[in-house]
Amino acid sequence: MHKGLAAWHAAVESRKADDIPGLLAEDAVFESPIVFKPQRGKAITALYLTGALNVLNNGTFRYLNEWHGKDSAILEFETELDGISVNGIDMIWWNADGLISRFKVMIRPLKAINLVHQKMGAMLEALKPA
Repeated sequence: MHKGLAAWHAAVESRKADDIPGLLAEDAVFESPIVFKPQRGKAITALYLTGALNVLNNGTFRYLNEWHGKDSAILEFETELDGISVNGIDMIWWNADGLISRFKVMIRPLKAINLVHQKMGAMLEALKPA
């Protein structure tokens, strides 16, 4: 298993949002299923991944399948939010240092996307620095 993937799994399993910035490259890019424009930079990528960890990793979250490339992986996940089944994939790329350089999330069905949009919006607002 790629060392970056092992570190990502450890952060998800521990639910420690504080571990996320240490997994990211300075020029990391986050691609959201909701926000059209890619979010560029370590700080904003960490904010989105922390929000997702808090919203989606609620005790029902689990990875179902994985597909691996040399410096990339696709992880299929499922979770439940407010009685709605959320199914999606995390597409992750690592740089030569083993740090996440790109993270793309895709979610289905539409009802789940709408709920995640609502909950992530509230979480990101709560996480914004004062």
